Amino acid sequence: MRHLFWASAVMLSILGMQCSPPATNQKAEASLTSESTVKGFPFYMNNERPDMPLSAALERNYSYEGTRPETNELYSQFKYTKLEGFDYNGGDGTISRRDPSKIIFENGKYYVYYTHRETPVPPVGVRNAHLSTDVNPSADWDLADIYYATSEDGFTWKEQGVAVPRPPKPAPGWRSVTTTDILKFNGKFYLYYQAFSEASGKSGGDNCPVAVSYADSPDGPWTAANKVVIPNGGEGEWDQYSIHDPYPMVHDGKIYLYYKSDFGGSDSTNTVRMHGLAIADDPLGPFEKHPLNPVMNSGHETTLFPYKKGVAAFAIRDGNEMNTIQYAEDWVNFEIASCVQNIPDAAGPYVPDAFTNTTDGRGITWGISHYTVPGGNWKKNHAVLLRFDCDLSRDLHDPQMQKHYKRPSINYLYQQKLSGQQMERIKAQNEALRAKSE
Repeated sequence: MRHLFWASAVMLSILGMQCSPPATNQKAEASLTSESTVKGFPFYMNNERPDMPLSAALERNYSYEGTRPETNELYSQFKYTKLEGFDYNGGDGTISRRDPSKIIFENGKYYVYYTHRETPVPPVGVRNAHLSTDVNPSADWDLADIYYATSEDGFTWKEQGVAVPRPPKPAPGWRSVTTTDILKFNGKFYLYYQAFSEASGKSGGDNCPVAVSYADSPDGPWTAANKVVIPNGGEGEWDQYSIHDPYPMVHDGKIYLYYKSDFGGSDSTNTVRMHGLAIADDPLGPFEKHPLNPVMNSGHETTLFPYKKGVAAFAIRDGNEMNTIQYAEDWVNFEIASCVQNIPDAAGPYVPDAFTNTTDGRGITWGISHYTVPGGNWKKNHAVLLRFDCDLSRDLHDPQMQKHYKRPSINYLYQQKLSGQQMERIKAQNEALRAKSE
């Protein structure tokens, strides 16, 4: 994907711990590189660690895929494109599409599956869940079904309709089926999804264990297994209330299904979000949760793809390691591989080798994500699907995706203004300082 072309002086400097500043001619350069002995960190830096003591920061730098973004296969900018073919009823909040699955290519076209809500009114909000009814949703993902769409080019899509509807009460998911992802295994297709049995926000956490439906074709018909395949954790465990965003892939001949859980608090100010892993020999289970769960300490929705021998993952929005791409060669123990900007929310990438049991993962170049509250008005809360493009592939070299910094507009910065409460605090501090000086 990315190749860095070094001058001859570069190779001499690193291997022999000798280097030279830019020379005006070849003779001067040769003289400097042959006579100078570098005692400090070398001027020319490549991807090989120099044989010398290094600070903790420099040691970390050599643990990345590359020592600079230009040489790091797991670094990219992200570009976004509006998708054609989806209607949102003028953005009034009554139609929402969110949480797209991985994209698959079957029958000469692309397929994507996603949460689809169409209700008479917008959501009342999770904090107002007591006001929700059988037709008025609490959250944007409440009272939803799983739909799918197809495309020949990845930009213009045709919505095909419902794939998995809400089952009759009291089957898991009778309230809402959401946040699905796709698996192809032994010629059959499986959709995993969150199965809500109450309006989101009505208990200490979302009651949504993972359920599954299966089909012989990506177009269905889908048959519900009518059972919970990944149950919530036991009382007092980190995933006792919610198992979100099931994301299956095939590794070592088994189903590796990653998921997210919210825990540690009752609202967004103290909630912690981490990722877990459950493994099964059969797509219908039983799934066994990994003993090291949680396996990622940061991130919101799950997005992963095979990369070399291991797996790479997006860690977005939440946690100490948010806005990073991480990598686990053993598919369990993740380390930061790069820090990125504008990482897509709820990304469903096109991952051609997600189900091939590969030990030579090639990476990704595009997918579909969602954007919530696009109009900025929570009273019309909904989400839209959009395309993202990137260069996280070993088979692509796109220098435009390697830029280090995307500068926000000044108007965007001014929109991140202080609240009224913060302004009052600063005013009081200034008044106290003046009073003290008098």
